Amino acid sequence: MEINEQQHSAEQTVRALVQRSHQGPEDLTLTTDRRCPTPGPGEYLIRVGAAGVNFADVMQTRGTYGAGPQAPYVAGFEAAGEIVGIGSDIESPLELGTHVIGAGPGAFAQYMTMLAPDVLPVPSGWSDAAALGLVLNWATALAALRPLGEIKTGEVVLVHAAAGGVGQAAVRLARHYGARVIATASPAKHDTVKGLGADDVLDSARPDLADEITRLTGGVDLVLESVGQATFEVSLSVTKPFTGRVVVFGAASGDATVTTHDLVFTHQVQVKGLHIGALAAAAPSLFQSLLIEIEALIAHGVYPPGTPQVHPLAEGPAVLQQLEAGQTCGKHALDPWR
Repeated sequence: MEINEQQHSAEQTVRALVQRSHQGPEDLTLTTDRRCPTPGPGEYLIRVGAAGVNFADVMQTRGTYGAGPQAPYVAGFEAAGEIVGIGSDIESPLELGTHVIGAGPGAFAQYMTMLAPDVLPVPSGWSDAAALGLVLNWATALAALRPLGEIKTGEVVLVHAAAGGVGQAAVRLARHYGARVIATASPAKHDTVKGLGADDVLDSARPDLADEITRLTGGVDLVLESVGQATFEVSLSVTKPFTGRVVVFGAASGDATVTTHDLVFTHQVQVKGLHIGALAAAAPSLFQSLLIEIEALIAHGVYPPGTPQVHPLAEGPAVLQQLEAGQTCGKHALDPWR
């Protein structure tokens, strides 16, 4: 194992946010006595520069995230930072000092480990915080639109929760691929979403949402569904029969259900499930193709550096509570050194 002694040896314990129960973000506690992790075979040790906040973090605090960690645990799973340690059994390892973006357990801390295949170098000239979202938000949006959503020029795409991290990426990407974009968000976030290129932005809580979408479009070709219970029936009802696709990658408002009877007699649409971590594990070549496409999008300026709102680590519980309540806009991040 190779360690950057100058940056790591003095850090015997680390600051971290530990989830004490499955009662929600209010039981997320700042600690200063966690032992610094050690990279195992196939892992890098990362000095975290910025950790991404995602709705999956909220779900984990409630114990509702599939195969999520059991409390107590160091929270967070997305981060960017500097490689300061290299475990064994890594083919062609990146050099110490390389800044990378990736995912792994325990991101809400000053140090964490990541599996080597799960990291990408931070794009040249970008800060750690600017790279957050690359392997999660943007990869999810791209997977939902391209290999799963099969987006085509001129199609109509409905993006729910369009002001969130995945939603904003999806609006940008759908416009880039030539789609007409109908977006939903709370009224305070409409200007943000409109600025990303959405053709129409609707209040996600309006009672006639389905009727208005149908009036505007005559039927939607592709829906990106991450809200769940509050919007799922709308998504099914506005999607074109047989040719329309609904890609489901979240349930922020709670689980929704669809029955075989629904799919045969009421909503004859294609429903596809997406979890980007599961996709990376089950179809690694497909995931790698997404990352290659994202690198091309960065090179062509379609994917600009991110501008997340960065908070001190101690504010993590409050940020997650705001995210759970739908009070955030765009990407949020934590700085474990503040």
